Amino acid sequence: MNSEQELWRAFQEGDEDAYTGLYRQHLRAMYRYGLSLVSVSEAFVLDCIHDVFTEIWIRRARLSVPENVRHYLLKALKTRMLHLLSRKEKAYMGFSQQEFDELWPEPSAEDLLILNEESRNRTERIGKLIDLLPHRQQEAIRLRFVENLDYGEIGEMLSVNRQSAQNLVFRALEKLRGWLQ
Repeated sequence: MNSEQELWRAFQEGDEDAYTGLYRQHLRAMYRYGLSLVSVSEAFVLDCIHDVFTEIWIRRARLSVPENVRHYLLKALKTRMLHLLSRKEKAYMGFSQQEFDELWPEPSAEDLLILNEESRNRTERIGKLIDLLPHRQQEAIRLRFVENLDYGEIGEMLSVNRQSAQNLVFRALEKLRGWLQ
């Protein structure tokens, strides 16, 4: 069992701190994902996220422990959003194709070029900032985000314990955030 699943079990037993921890741990990812599905309304996405967390609190005793908590929450968010959108569509039978298409707009070729250029610039900038980190933090970041290793595996590669591996990645990310701001 990983710590996320342990947090889930504590939440299922009614631990409000664990519930808050799950919310804080997954809010940003859910928000980003929700906006990628429907970029029209941030309020709608936040309402759906809160609906998901309200629903899992109510049903916590009947839920199983998911293998991947983030995957479970993202899937629940998507289901909730699609459900509300389909209800809204049924309530407003006059929902036009144009209005529906505006929910998921197709970017123009120019928009795609601009996005690609911005992405390339961000990638270069982050690469340069990573090069400024101490060697061990650089290695920890690459193992975590390029090689997709978990903290236990990173610790093994760097000959440190799991917590030290987490600390290395956390400190590196904190430095990068500070430099980016």
